[in-house]
Amino acid sequence: MLTLKVNGQTMDVDVEPDTPLLWVLRETIGLAGTRFGCGQGLCGACTVHLDGVATRTCVLPVSDVGTAEITTIEGLSADNSHPVQQAWTELDVPQCGYCQSGQIMTAAALLTENPLPSDSDIDAAMTNICRCGTYGRIRKGIHRAARLAARTQ
Repeated sequence: MLTLKVNGQTMDVDVEPDTPLLWVLRETIGLAGTRFGCGQGLCGACTVHLDGVATRTCVLPVSDVGTAEITTIEGLSADNSHPVQQAWTELDVPQCGYCQSGQIMTAAALLTENPLPSDSDIDAAMTNICRCGTYGRIRKGIHRAARLAARTQ
C-alpha cells in the first residue's frame, strides 16, 4: 500500500511499487486526463506536475513519487480557469487534442518558472510531441497565457 497526494487529496493505493505512475493515475485512481503516448517518456502526453515540476509518468515507478504533490490536468483548476487552459480555449489550440493535457501541464510548469518566456524559451521547454503539428498555436497559447496570468497578479 502506498500513500499519494493527488490534486490536494491524500489517497492510499494498493499497487506494485514498480507500476508506472501513469497507470496508477488512470487505472487505479480513475483520472483519465493524463494520457499514454509512447511509453518511453519521450512524447510528453503523460505529463503531470510533481511538486510543480513537469514530469513524465509513463516511465516513473509510483514508488519513486515519495511525498511529492501530484497535480494532474484535472487538478490544474476546478473550472478550467488556469491561464493556460483559458488561452488554449480562446485560441483553439488543440487539433485532435490527444496530447493537449500533457502540453498544458508542461506549459503551466514553464510559466511558473518563467512568467514571460521568449519563443526560444518556449521551444526549449516544450519538448512534447504533437502529431497534429500545432506547435505554432501552442506557442501563441503560451504567450497568451502569460499575458492572462500577468493581469491576475
